[in-house]
Amino acid sequence: MSKAFIASIIQESAGLTGTAANRAAGDLMGAIVKELKKTGRFTLPSFGTFLVRKTKARKGLNPRTGESIKVKAGKTVRFKASPTLKKAV
Repeated sequence: MSKAFIASIIQESAGLTGTAANRAAGDLMGAIVKELKKTGRFTLPSFGTFLVRKTKARKGLNPRTGESIKVKAGKTVRFKASPTLKKAV
């Protein structure tokens, strides 16, 4: 799924121009990112929940050379589907 796909769905359902729908799609994604930064989770009812999880530092392998490298600790976003979405799919 891309931003253009979301914008086209918004454009069709709301009857907006392409520019307005693209701006609305961008605002939607920006609001989701802002909420994830603020609280660490974002829930879309009947769809699922996005969660920010911390990852630990670990050792990894360089695929080209095979030598081990250190991977720093960081954050990643996880998604947990709602039961409604699981039944639908």
